[in-house]
Amino acid sequence: MWIRTSLMVLLLWVLQGCAAGINATPAEQRAAITEMRQQVLNDLYREKTSARAEVAAAPGYAVFSNANVNLILASFGGGYGVVRNNRSGADTYMKMGEVGVGLGAGVKDFRLVLVFHTERALQRFIEQGWAFGAQADAAAKAGDKGAAVGAEASVDEVTIYQFTETGLALQATIKGTKFWVDDKLN
Repeated sequence: MWIRTSLMVLLLWVLQGCAAGINATPAEQRAAITEMRQQVLNDLYREKTSARAEVAAAPGYAVFSNANVNLILASFGGGYGVVRNNRSGADTYMKMGEVGVGLGAGVKDFRLVLVFHTERALQRFIEQGWAFGAQADAAAKAGDKGAAVGAEASVDEVTIYQFTETGLALQATIKGTKFWVDDKLN
C-alpha cells in the first residue's frame, strides 16, 4: 500500500511540474507546451515521414505529454497538451487524465499525437474529450537508450500515434482517458 501511495505522490509531483514548472505563468506554460508540440512532431516526422503530409492536410491535430504509473492492478496518469485547428490556426490548450485496471507494473512518460481527419472529429474532441480503450505495451527507455513498442491506430476519424519518452513498464490495461479544456491557459 505504501508503494502505491508513494508512486501516486511522485506522479502528482511530476504532473504539477509539467509545462514549464510549478510557478510558471500561463504564458510560460503555453510556451513550454508549444515547444513540446514541436519536438514531438519532429520525432513523429523522423519516425514516419508520411505523417508530415497527413498532419498538414488534416483539419487539425493534438499533441499531448503524459506520465503514467501502473501498480499491479491499477493504472493512473495525467498530462497536458494542445489541439491545433489547421483551418483557423487556433490553439486550444487541454489537460488529460487516465484511470485503468489490468495487470502491470511501471512508470512511463509518453507522448500522443492525434490527427483529426474531419472537422466533426476535431470539434467533438475539444467539446467532449473522452476516449476509452485498451492498452498493452512494453517500455524500457531512458533518453536515446533502450526501446519502446510504439503504437499507431485509427479510430473514429482520428489517427493516434504514441511514443514512449522514458520509463520502465510492462502492462496490459483497460482504461478510460479524459481530455478537457484547460481554462487557465485558454
